[in-house]
Parts: sequence; structure tokens; C-alpha cells
Amino acid sequence: MTDEDVIRRKLLIDGDGTGDDRRLNVLLKTFIKWTNTKDSPIDSLTMQDRMFSQLTQCEYAFTKSRMVAKMSSSELQNYENLSKQISFDIEKSKQDIEGTKDEFQKAKTVRKNRVEYGVLANVINEQPDRKQTDEKLTQLKKELQSLEEQSNQLDSKLELRRKQFHVLIASIHQLQALLESGDRPADDSLDVFDDEDMDILSRKAESDHMEVS
Repeated sequence: MTDEDVIRRKLLIDGDGTGDDRRLNVLLKTFIKWTNTKDSPIDSLTMQDRMFSQLTQCEYAFTKSRMVAKMSSSELQNYENLSKQISFDIEKSKQDIEGTKDEFQKAKTVRKNRVEYGVLANVINEQPDRKQTDEKLTQLKKELQSLEEQSNQLDSKLELRRKQFHVLIASIHQLQALLESGDRPADDSLDVFDDEDMDILSRKAESDHMEVS
């Protein structure tokens, strides 16, 4: 079986097909018929023109299909580029979001610090300044020194009063003893006072006189 018989049988079994396949099949059938038929030159030329017309249609369909395929490939490349750009933009947006989160956290920290600083500043402003504090401290030191001096004076005065009281008590006891022993002369009563006692009584009298003045 020759190749021509194989093609002819295939065409008979498969039919003409559709679209571009049908054009090619029709062209092939016409070509086989033209080669196997002995027509007049006019009929042969007519069939030849028909085959050229069919061939032109096939070439047009092929060119159209090739252009469509090229456009599809170009569109596919555009879609791939667009997909890459979208992926890049998504990744960049994620990074921007992370950066915004960090900035937001920093802003919250700054705001918190400002509030704390404001409260601390109000507390500081409510306190007196250092100059006033130093002046008040100096005044308090002077008052404390004056009180210490007064306390020392009172202690000295109290000690003097204590000594005078002891001398007075001793004198009373001695006078009482003299009164109870009526045998001793009256001049002996002067012996109960020594020089120190007389000095203490003298200073007491002067102190009482100054207080009265």
C-alpha cells in the first residue's frame, strides 16, 4: 500500500475535520484528485486556482494562529511579570507593615514617657525652689541655735536653783538642830554657813534682784 493510499484511507475514515484541519484536508483531497484526474487544461487550471486559493487560506490561518500564539506567549510573559511585581509589592507591603508596627510601638513608648515626664514635672513645680529651701533651712538653723542657747541658759539656771535649794535645805536642818539644842549660844548659829554657802546665797540674792528688775 502506497503513501497515497494511506492518506486517502485516513481521510475517508477521519473525515474532513473542522477549522484548519478541514482546510488542510480539503486541500489535500483536491491535490490528490487533481493529480489523479486527467482533465482538460481549462479544468486543470481552474482546479489549480482553487488549490492556490485554499493554500492561501491555509497560510492565512497558519499566520493567524502563529500571531495568536505569539500574542498568547506575550500575554503569558506579561502575566508572569505582573505576578512577580504583585509578589514583590506584597513582600514590600509586609515589610512596610512591620516597619509601621515598630514605629507605632515607639510612638506609644514616647507618649507614655511624655505623660510620665509631665506628671513628674508637675510634682517638681509644686515643690519650692532651692533658694527658698536654703533660706528656710538657714532660718531653721538659726532658730535651732537660739533654742539651744536658751536651753543651755535654762539648764544653768536650773543647776543654780538646785544648788541654792540644797543649801537652803541644809541651812533649815542646821537651824532646826540649833533650836532643838537650846544650850548652845546664839552666836554658834553662824558656824552652820561656810564661805561657799554664803557665796551661793549672795549670788542668789543678786539673781533674784536682777529678775525683779
